[in-house]
Amino acid sequence: MARIKGTLWDGVALRRSRAAADPDAAPRAVALPVAWEDDGRAAEALAALAPGEGPATLARAAESWISRALSRGRKAGLLDDAGALHLAEGLRALLLARRGGPGAEVWAGAARPEPRFVLNLPAFLEPEGGFDLEGYAEACGLGVLALDCLTGAKATRLRLGFADLAGLLAALGLEYDSAEARAVAAGIAALTRGAAEACSGQLAEKLGAREPVALLWPAPPGETVLPGLAQAARAALDAAAGSPGLRHAGLVALALPDAAEALLGAEVGGLAPMPGATRLALAPCGGAVELPTRAAMQAQRAFPQRAAGLLAPVNEVARQAMRDAVAPFLHAAPPGPVALPAPARPVARPMQPRRHNGTTIHVTVGGHRVALRSAEDAEGRLLEVAFTLSKEGAAYRSLMDGFAQAVTLGLARGVPLADYVEAFAYTRFGPAGVVEGDPAITRATSVLDWAFRRLALDYLGRRDLPEPTEDDCAADTLGSAAQLGPLLPLDLPESPNASPRGRRRGLRVVA
Repeated sequence: MARIKGTLWDGVALRRSRAAADPDAAPRAVALPVAWEDDGRAAEALAALAPGEGPATLARAAESWISRALSRGRKAGLLDDAGALHLAEGLRALLLARRGGPGAEVWAGAARPEPRFVLNLPAFLEPEGGFDLEGYAEACGLGVLALDCLTGAKATRLRLGFADLAGLLAALGLEYDSAEARAVAAGIAALTRGAAEACSGQLAEKLGAREPVALLWPAPPGETVLPGLAQAARAALDAAAGSPGLRHAGLVALALPDAAEALLGAEVGGLAPMPGATRLALAPCGGAVELPTRAAMQAQRAFPQRAAGLLAPVNEVARQAMRDAVAPFLHAAPPGPVALPAPARPVARPMQPRRHNGTTIHVTVGGHRVALRSAEDAEGRLLEVAFTLSKEGAAYRSLMDGFAQAVTLGLARGVPLADYVEAFAYTRFGPAGVVEGDPAITRATSVLDWAFRRLALDYLGRRDLPEPTEDDCAADTLGSAAQLGPLLPLDLPESPNASPRGRRRGLRVVA
């Protein structure tokens, strides 16, 4: 408690609840500030970010990496006592205001050569409608300093980024696909780079420069609809240009969101546009519930006649135009979208949650726990699917999330479930093997094999899909040449088992 008392955490009222990082994980007790919106996302995010499985509070979880940054910063010669106090209180203030924090790898204590720090853009909006430009520039400097301390001043590249640009634009009354919105985005990116490189220049004065200052700067926008943004961006870039040199070759980079964005209340990552006016959430009683986004509620209050247009999905041309406007100020290309946004959902007046029925099925496939969540409409038609895998790595889980989103978008656009079953039943990759928890399906050649045969049973009444044999599920099963595809551009003979239907005919039904 010594690290809590006498700091900004002291006296912060907390709301206690129970939350799980995913439906397949055991809920844990979490505590968050009462002043934060109680939408469940922050609690789930803290459950995912805080190391361990016991009770977690925001203060204790944050102090773990803050104290680590202070210790390494002192050791590297970046901080004296006054500097350490300023950095610690600055980071606490950013978190309490939900303005910024490090990525998930920092919370977990993982050693990464390029850690990241994300700033939640809508949190810098002021009550009277402006944007806290001075506070944002200071937050950029705090983020760079914190990341440099966490790496012991050894990293040549850091990743400072921002999130929920779409929420900021909607709150300002700007349509995502507009020249005014792109100018604001470019101004924010220019301010971020200027403030970050100015901090890197200050660090170079202490420890020595490793990189020269850029001689040719990207030109920031001359004017924006956000008062003072263009001037602040120009001043930040000029300050960076006056440095004797830089400590870092790269500083500003956007990334796909993780639980850190959810903790801060950001609804989309980086440059991504809003997928609509609502978002899906799991209801306490089971199933799915459609809730209005924070941006939708704010746009409805401020711009009731234009709210639907502000939150309308955009096409890839608009996405690319936004990336082109911002990319000159980044040190790495912005990530591409996982999937295109869903069709526009109108902003209801008043906006009422729409509930969908749904189920969550928990099984193990080859010893790996898997949860399949499905949502359906009132007529029982499948609307969406989602997977949760507890033992797999982050890259594999991200691929499965992206795959589930693609399937959901296809269902929304009329792709028959039977086509997905035909394509993905009996696909082979690990984990595979014995299925526990599903009496109708005892073996699967992959998670997708089990999932789509399960969906075929539930929604198509298909009982003609045979079980694979133990040999079919073996790790060293390679399949036929037609299934694998040639490694050289050679024509293969016609094979009756080349299609999924043909592969099923080759399976044997065993007792």
